[in-house]
Amino acid sequence: MPATAIQHNTNGYNLPGGKTGFDTQETKLPTYWNTLFSKICLCMKIGQQIKFLVNRKQASSLHSLIADGKHRATSLGRNTWKTLIDSQASLQPGCNKEGFNTASSNKSYGIARIGFLGNNENDCSSSDSRIGVGTGGHYDDSNTCGNYAVTGFKSDNGSKSIKAMGYILVQ
Repeated sequence: MPATAIQHNTNGYNLPGGKTGFDTQETKLPTYWNTLFSKICLCMKIGQQIKFLVNRKQASSLHSLIADGKHRATSLGRNTWKTLIDSQASLQPGCNKEGFNTASSNKSYGIARIGFLGNNENDCSSSDSRIGVGTGGHYDDSNTCGNYAVTGFKSDNGSKSIKAMGYILVQ
């Protein structure tokens, strides 16, 4: 499902899948809308390799952070976001916008429900590279979790379309 079509409702999905560990079963648990937390852990699994990124963020629930569509910045930095992918990660040098509901000002370009955007220009109007969960945008709207970067637009590690399985844990 394209990131732009994600429904931020409080309907669970595949609840038994929440008990199976770091596999490929998609699930949406009640913890999405009813768990207070002070830390969020974003995980990406590519092949058998799992990478983690932890951010201190307090909220009444993950739903409360993203359902309204408002951008909430984080300050982890591009190099930290790239660790979710490993040495293959690629981003453009400009824009550098990160956090929850991160989007290009032109909504047909890069978006990330939780993630980081890069652009070949110094603004965020037409971001062509991204790392995160719930991602999508211009050129490839099918890569909803992982890293996407367009070749020929100053991406630091070339063109990439690295798809990952994403997990979001809160504490």
